[in-house]
Amino acid sequence: GPVVAGESLGLEAVADVRRHGLVGPLAGGAHAHPFQQGTGCPSPGRLCLHPVHRRRRRRVRNSDSGGGSCHAAGVSSRLVLATVFLIALLIGGNFTSLKFALDHTTPLMLTAMRTVVGGTFLISFALARGEKLPRRRDDLARIFVVSLSITTLSSAFLVAGVSRVPAGVASLVASTMPLFTAVLSAILLGVGVMRMGAIGLLIGFAGTALLAAPSLSGETATLGMIAMVLSAVTWAFGTVFMKWKDFSRVTPVMLVGVQLVMSAAVLVPVALVVEGLGDTEWTTGLWLPLAYSAIPANAVTFALLATVVRRATPTQAAATAYLIPLSGVFFGWLIRGEVLGLVELAGGALVVVGVFVLVTENARRAVAAPVPAEEP
Repeated sequence: GPVVAGESLGLEAVADVRRHGLVGPLAGGAHAHPFQQGTGCPSPGRLCLHPVHRRRRRRVRNSDSGGGSCHAAGVSSRLVLATVFLIALLIGGNFTSLKFALDHTTPLMLTAMRTVVGGTFLISFALARGEKLPRRRDDLARIFVVSLSITTLSSAFLVAGVSRVPAGVASLVASTMPLFTAVLSAILLGVGVMRMGAIGLLIGFAGTALLAAPSLSGETATLGMIAMVLSAVTWAFGTVFMKWKDFSRVTPVMLVGVQLVMSAAVLVPVALVVEGLGDTEWTTGLWLPLAYSAIPANAVTFALLATVVRRATPTQAAATAYLIPLSGVFFGWLIRGEVLGLVELAGGALVVVGVFVLVTENARRAVAAPVPAEEP
């Protein structure tokens, strides 16, 4: 998932690993973290990069600090920011498009159809560019884990949640994924959370509790909120797994395309058995939002995200995390007339602020992290 399917930010995680090398700060001590094995890391307690990434990291840092032509940097920065806003608009509108699609089909069937359309499109696009299908068993096994967590479970939970809560609320709860990612990274990878990051987590989770409060009065909305939170958690696990394991032999677009096809192989038979086709209306009311969800809000954003993570500063790239929920609320109001209550607005504001504090702190640490001296 684009935000609506975690695969889009999963792509961002893969590209981030390729761009910066290892993620960390890592836990110190005598036992090196798996990320540090074979990197020649001189200190287990500091961020260490594979040698091939050190030169790239220095270029990224130079671009963050304003090196190069001022005019060229200004134009590039404006283009990157415009791309970030376009990504937020495309993905934010996805929540509303799913609401329209769900008027004509069932949640699990819609999730399955999205994986079929999106996976077919992405793999065809990747093959047309000359990219290779993964063939190694270890690569396929790792892709399957990510597929199961992000494009299968997370997407299924998300669509189930969208069917029960307003699109704007769904986009706000989905945006808590970076919060759960920080928690799981600390638990599974030993990546520490600094003081400002911890404050961001507390603010974000307080906002999530406020968002959930109005839903506790109705069973349908309660189940929807639970599904949305489970979507964020499984999505976060997939993101952490992608930061942990090596996916460098598979290109990002091909990686996500194969994930979607693997998910389709699981979701299509399950949807046919559990829900069937009796409640699916094969009309333009289904095909148009499905096409938008699978291609502009899915495949197109992959290409845009790949551009952003290559050219943006960490702060610019992180902006997608808190612009997308705002876009989701806006389209829910503009197209479906959704109006959030004061408690939901307050909760949503806290979530956005919490995510903003967390991702900007992470971006600041990424820029400030020490870089080992370059090898001759």
